[in-house]
Amino acid sequence: MTESQTKSPLDPMAPGVTPLDREWLRSAVRATLDEDLGGFPGRDVTSFATISPSEQVTAHLMARQDGVVAGLAALPEALTQVAERFGMGEVAVSFDVQDGARVTAGQRLAVLTAPVQALLIAERSLLNLASRASGVATATRRFADILLETGTGAMVLDTRKTTPMLRELDKYAVRAGGGTNKRMGLYDVAMVKDNHVVAAGSVSAAVAAVRAMFPDVLIQVEADTFDQAIEAVNAGARFLLLDNMSNEEMARVVAALRPREPEIGKVELEATGTVTLERAAGIAATGVDYMSVGALTHSAPILDLALDLVSR
Repeated sequence: MTESQTKSPLDPMAPGVTPLDREWLRSAVRATLDEDLGGFPGRDVTSFATISPSEQVTAHLMARQDGVVAGLAALPEALTQVAERFGMGEVAVSFDVQDGARVTAGQRLAVLTAPVQALLIAERSLLNLASRASGVATATRRFADILLETGTGAMVLDTRKTTPMLRELDKYAVRAGGGTNKRMGLYDVAMVKDNHVVAAGSVSAAVAAVRAMFPDVLIQVEADTFDQAIEAVNAGARFLLLDNMSNEEMARVVAALRPREPEIGKVELEATGTVTLERAAGIAATGVDYMSVGALTHSAPILDLALDLVSR
């Protein structure tokens, strides 16, 4: 069976958001199914023994909690892959909502029609991925809503504190929840942190070393103090991470650098470290452009989603 046989009248991807990479999703779902089935093609000893392979069923994906959904594309992907593995019949998925939608407990999110075996085999894989992504999107939306209310234009960023092998999903979920992605990894942006400064000898030396070896790469510099922030800008950095600073000290950095921007160019300022929902509005009021929150991906609980069979 080909992917085109999976019917999706409503694309689940978040509108206006850079989409989840489809090739990554195929690979991730394949690995998740292998884990659950014991390899390829594997087996579900319970479903194979108790359910006829020809029996069809309809199921509903339901929200058990209020939140923001993401990762719904895992549904048709997992069902299609299971059906292809075991030569099962056609599957169909239609969506009532798209990624990024706010949902309430008891709301139906999608309708799935497939062989019972396919649904039961795919169930845990698709729920794990969609529930995980929805939890991250929900956590992100809470920050994004607060920042929107401030009217400052400040944005919430993620970090590299993601679930191993699920970074693509975690970063997509942040986007679906109204957040902005920071760097994807160690390869695309240089981030000079305290240990790099110690190794290089100074902020200026570290910035110069990166510029010499990777002249086309954006450099971000972590600053713990006002003086470090000014030194980094004087060394050529134009993106500063204001790490664990008080609101008063961040406001001081903003006040010192904004008047210089007509001459030196835009300096992007990010608050990082101990950024919480309770502090978000106050941090935005300092005038920083961003605040990064590792908890979006390292501590977000899943959004409870369930797959309920409704007819056989």
